[in-house]
Amino acid sequence: MGQGATRKGDFTVAAARPASRAPETAPGRKPATKSPTIRALPLASATFALSVHDSRDLPRPGAPEVAFAGRSNAGKSSAINALAGRRRLAFASRTPGRTQLINFFAIGDRGFLVDLPGYGYAGVPHAVREHWHALVGDYVRDRVSLAGVVIVMDARHPLTPLDHELLGWLAPAGRRVHVLLTKADKLSKQVAHTTLARTRAALSRDYPGASAQLFSSTKREGLAEAGAVLDAWTRAGTGPENKSPG
Repeated sequence: MGQGATRKGDFTVAAARPASRAPETAPGRKPATKSPTIRALPLASATFALSVHDSRDLPRPGAPEVAFAGRSNAGKSSAINALAGRRRLAFASRTPGRTQLINFFAIGDRGFLVDLPGYGYAGVPHAVREHWHALVGDYVRDRVSLAGVVIVMDARHPLTPLDHELLGWLAPAGRRVHVLLTKADKLSKQVAHTTLARTRAALSRDYPGASAQLFSSTKREGLAEAGAVLDAWTRAGTGPENKSPG
């Protein structure tokens, strides 16, 4: 029979253990409290909410909105789908540059992903380009609930004149900006990192506070980094503080 045990009839009864004592708190210190659980942005729950063809039809401002903008064929729809872990959440037009709608996707109760029309594709009629200028320009400049803009650029051709034009619209409103250099898998690692460094240097000069990263929808690279940016923006919310630092 083990030490510290007693026998009663046919049963062995273990000796009672002393009650464990709660850890003492040093004088003057408050007991430690558990941090509240922080829920990650549920991108996988994104669902289509509505489409808007005219800025006058935009829904009333509310939950934070993260907009995606970029040249046609830069991989914007693919980037949204990769971040949401879906294959066909956002659609790319079969005729690039022809889709002229702002599409809203709800992310649970945390906000919206907003897919802006692509720009800069050759052969688009003048009327379509003018509509893009009015629709996207009004939205990125004036939208109260816009928490930030993700600009999708092909890593092989970053910071085109139209990308700079979009940044020019964003600057007066002080919008947060994050650049996804997509299709990075099509470049060698050395060229990709050189491109990233040059892009970051150009942004620090022309749009202080903007950030940039390499991204590949095909290889699913850069998802965590981009997701963290979106998560931080929706937590920070919107309003007068929605400014890029610098």
